[in-house]
Amino acid sequence: MKKKKIKIMVSVLVLLLVGVSGVAYYLFNMPHRNIQEAKTDYSFSSSEIVNEYLADATIANEKYLEEEGDSKILAVTGKIFSIGKDQNNQKVILLKDTSEKAGVSCTFTEATNRSTKDLEIGQTVTIKGVIRSGAGFDADLDMYEDVIMEKCDVVNE
Repeated sequence: MKKKKIKIMVSVLVLLLVGVSGVAYYLFNMPHRNIQEAKTDYSFSSSEIVNEYLADATIANEKYLEEEGDSKILAVTGKIFSIGKDQNNQKVILLKDTSEKAGVSCTFTEATNRSTKDLEIGQTVTIKGVIRSGAGFDADLDMYEDVIMEKCDVVNE
């Protein structure tokens, strides 16, 4: 009788392990959203999105950010304030006018870095990407934080 119970428990455990492994495999291999081929949810200037966040960050977050990671895809037009690289050697372009408090920081991917090679500071450009966080004011540091976009690429008009 004890051997039968142990056999049943081992069988249930094996089935449970196979099920969990199948779900993990599916989630790991799930296709990623192709930001550049996906439809743009919103198009506006860099100052419009920054001002929207500075006016009311809660409403803007509800509009643009999703908890499950599929945040809105934006096409933002603005003047290039700076061009740099992050710790992963990905290009980071800040769209901001000199009179603005904050801008839109656009991080490119390894695959889209090459589209930034002809860009120059002061040039007006449209960049498409997914929003990760909004602008705000950090009272502790006494400075404004930029809107952050990831998986960016230059939109060819």
